[in-house]
Amino acid sequence: MFEKITSQQAIELEDRYGAHNYHPLPVVLSKGEGPFVWDVDGKRYFDFLSAYSAVNQGHCHPRIVDTLIEQSRTLTLTSRAFYNDALGPYEKFVTAYFGYDKVLPMNTGAEAVETALKLARRWGYEKKGIPSNEAKIIVCKENFHGRTTTVISFSTDPDARINYGPYTPGFITIPYNDLEALENAVKDPTVAGFLVEPIQGEAGVNVPDEGFLAKGYALCKAKNVLYIADEVQTGIARTGRLLACDHENVKPDMLILGKALSGGMYPVSAVLANDEIMLTIKPGQHGSTFGGNPVAARVAITALEVIKDEKLAENAQRMGEIFRKEMRAIPSDMIQLVRGKGLLNAVIIKPKDGKEAWDVCMKMAENGLLAKPTHQHIIRFAPPLVINEAQVIEAAEIIKKSILAF
Repeated sequence: MFEKITSQQAIELEDRYGAHNYHPLPVVLSKGEGPFVWDVDGKRYFDFLSAYSAVNQGHCHPRIVDTLIEQSRTLTLTSRAFYNDALGPYEKFVTAYFGYDKVLPMNTGAEAVETALKLARRWGYEKKGIPSNEAKIIVCKENFHGRTTTVISFSTDPDARINYGPYTPGFITIPYNDLEALENAVKDPTVAGFLVEPIQGEAGVNVPDEGFLAKGYALCKAKNVLYIADEVQTGIARTGRLLACDHENVKPDMLILGKALSGGMYPVSAVLANDEIMLTIKPGQHGSTFGGNPVAARVAITALEVIKDEKLAENAQRMGEIFRKEMRAIPSDMIQLVRGKGLLNAVIIKPKDGKEAWDVCMKMAENGLLAKPTHQHIIRFAPPLVINEAQVIEAAEIIKKSILAF
């Protein structure tokens, strides 16, 4: 067993020995179950971040835990130098689940995004006939697709980008939710793909206008451009549908998944596409030591089964409507706007007497609910999808009490 430490000791250890690349709330967690987490002193909190939507199935879901333990006792890693008896069944399961010919398994969301970019370029050269080294990908302002050098090269967030150059070329940046800009950009014959979040999570739960996804898909199809949906955060039932693209009946040419693909139990990500795209990559041209390992394969199957068996997309849809109604009823001029879909929501905070979103989050933590600001004035609320109506109402009361304290 690990030695028990205090909150202060845990914070001091991270501060001394860890890189200072995060700014966490000063809460030290030691246990999770369903929509709740507990700190080292035993205080219970509602988790309204869900590890950035990775624990959609709830903390420590027993079915997923059992699968993880069972497979870990049998075989954990073979690399892809050999076949294993877990990967094939997972590939069959996940492609049928989402309706694609093939899956390319990776570990993290950023790796999956990088994989999709490589695939789009490869397809652009080998299928669309783009001249060598000229392929471009369209991206949106305020995007968040990860932290790798290529991904931050097309970020418009100064914190993510500054002093990491030189940057990877080959990207066209357009405003999010701007069909006219997309229509102009896809006219370039060297464009291979359009990479987009159906809802921009890190930017503050930016929900596009109705029709942006479907019309954007149609614009891409008209110019033979791949439509690439990054559903790492919005996918796996978070927005009230299995995928956020399902709200407009869009089936992306490439689908990027991560986070809740394992229920937050293990790093699992994936890119799904049909043969014309996926088979442009041949042996030796892309890979990952851990991608497609037996534990990941078994865990992902169980995590996706839980989503369907427990009807978590339907629950997210219902609970989200209740949550937004409760937020809009809070009588405070600090709340400028409430927006979201399913259980991916944001409250825009108007500073009051020098108090901002961070201060509200500190007050909520004091009152037993954890959420995090994104930018200075937006709080994202994304609880595990297993939360029930009574719990949503109880959590809303905590948020109300915290905001009214100002």
